[in-house]
Amino acid sequence: MNHALENRLLKKLLMLLLIAACTACTGMQTVQPWEKGKLAKKEMTFDHDALENKFAEHIYSSKESAFGGTGVGGGGCGCN
Repeated sequence: MNHALENRLLKKLLMLLLIAACTACTGMQTVQPWEKGKLAKKEMTFDHDALENKFAEHIYSSKESAFGGTGVGGGGCGCN
C-alpha cells in the first residue's frame, strides 16, 4: 500500500474508535428509588464534617485576608 492510503485508513480507524468511545457513555441509568438511601448518607455530602469546614474557612480567610462570602456570591474582594 502507498503511504497516503495508509494515512487515510489510520485516520478513519481513529475516528471510528473515537466515536465508539464517546457513545459508550450513553447507557447511563438514573438512580433507582432503592439506591437513593446510599446517596442520602452523611458521608456523601460536601460538608459532612463541621470541624473540617471550620478549619478550611479559617485557612481561606487567613490566606485571602477576607472573611465570609463562601456560601453566597464570590469572596471578600467583591469580584463575585
